[in-house]
Amino acid sequence: MAALFDYSTQLLEGAWVTLELAFTSLFFGLLLGLATASAKLANIVWLRKAAFLASDFLRGIPEFLILLICYFGLSRLVNTYFADTFTLSPFAGGVVALALVFGAYSSEVFRGAFLAVPKGQLEAARAYGLSRWQTLWYVRLPQAWRICLPSLNNMWQNLLKDTSLVSIVGLEDMLRKANIAAQFTKQPFLFYAVVGLIYLALLAASNPAFAWLERQANRGYGKPA
Repeated sequence: MAALFDYSTQLLEGAWVTLELAFTSLFFGLLLGLATASAKLANIVWLRKAAFLASDFLRGIPEFLILLICYFGLSRLVNTYFADTFTLSPFAGGVVALALVFGAYSSEVFRGAFLAVPKGQLEAARAYGLSRWQTLWYVRLPQAWRICLPSLNNMWQNLLKDTSLVSIVGLEDMLRKANIAAQFTKQPFLFYAVVGLIYLALLAASNPAFAWLERQANRGYGKPA
């Protein structure tokens, strides 16, 4: 336990980096998922097909492989066409990879939620003279948000656990800090078990947050009999 106390500060710093990576990826992943879902429902045929093809491609590749492509391949690709040296940090590479994966999966969640909104609601919005943007913001999105929250909770939990993959490319996250501590102290079980408990605690703390979001989103809806 003395070794754990000595490395407690490093583990906490790593946990903070893990949360920063998870929340940043969540933010951009949600935006990407909404944009892709809107493209899948668009009347433009080529845009709709391109959105389905992109999401199917990203969902068919392991997250670890996408991370390697984004971190190592993206820098090389940019440097091929630009004279300046472009270096992608492990944090940025992790955000790009995790946001792409989260956006691909969440696009299907949002698409299904948008389709579940009753057509009468959209007809009423048009009858009131709301624009397409106003209909999306005030009618479709709030109702779709209520429908897709449980699925987004599961996806958030997967995203939080997938942040551990980024330690492979050098990000000083919680898992990498634990790996360094385990190598120096020769106590891998202790540090990996502690990291596992921290991940479990973070996931447990997110459940009340999503429960609160669901209660807020379901205000005004009667409970099923």
